[in-house]
Parts: sequence; C-alpha cells; structure tokens
Amino acid sequence: MTKVEPLKERAHDKTKAATTKNITKAPAKENKKPLEFKLHSGERAVKRAMFNYSVATNYYIQKLQKKQEERLQKMIEEEEIRMLRKEMVPKAQLMPFFDRPFLPQRSSRPLTMPKEPSFGNVNSTCWTCVFNNQHYLYHINHAHA
Repeated sequence: MTKVEPLKERAHDKTKAATTKNITKAPAKENKKPLEFKLHSGERAVKRAMFNYSVATNYYIQKLQKKQEERLQKMIEEEEIRMLRKEMVPKAQLMPFFDRPFLPQRSSRPLTMPKEPSFGNVNSTCWTCVFNNQHYLYHINHAHA
C-alpha cells in the first residue's frame, strides 16, 4: 500500500460516518410553552420600602433623643447659672449716713521715726547680704561673727 491509499480510505470512512449520522438523527423536541416564572422585584421593592422606613424612624428617634438631651443639658446649665447668681450676692459696703457728718479721729499708733541708713556696715563675706555680687543694704542689725 502506498501512502496515498490510506488517506483515501480515511476520507471515505469520514464521509460514511457523516451519512450514518444524518440517518440516525435525534427526534426534534416539541415546542413547549414557557414556564410561568415569578420576578422577585415586587418583593424586593416592599422589603426595601420597609428598610427605608425603619432607617427613617431610627434617624427620627435619634434626632428626638438628641434634642431631648440638649434641652436637658440647657436646663441643667441654666439651673447652675441661677445657683451661682444666688450664691454670688454682691457684698457691697454699707451706705454712709449723710445725716451725721464724718469726723476723722486721730490714730492711737505712734508716729514712725525715720532712721539714717548705715551703708558702711556691710561685710563682703556675709552670704546673706551678698547675692550675685550685689550688696543688699537693708540688714542694719545684722551681727557678723
């Protein structure tokens, strides 16, 4: 056998198989009515509306609670301010009596006698009198050893 003959046989087998397939063709399917199917978009719309309603009610309730808390806080602050004002009564001086004239009286304390400062008594080795190389001369009765 030559190389050409097997190729012819193979091609002949393929055409034979194709013709047999056409003969044993599967029966055609009947035309069926489409099944009734139900879309869930209506149910989803109802659920979404319920969810939106619950979100809106929760938001409204939170807003009311916040307003109530603010109102309560404002009342507490006003009460605290009222109490502070009540406690902080101004302590003003008494009104002078204008029907009696004011007569100042002389003080019973003795007058202050001036003394001469003594600048020469400062000892440079005394640390109570010297600070940062500056002499403080107000230690008049200071005793040095």
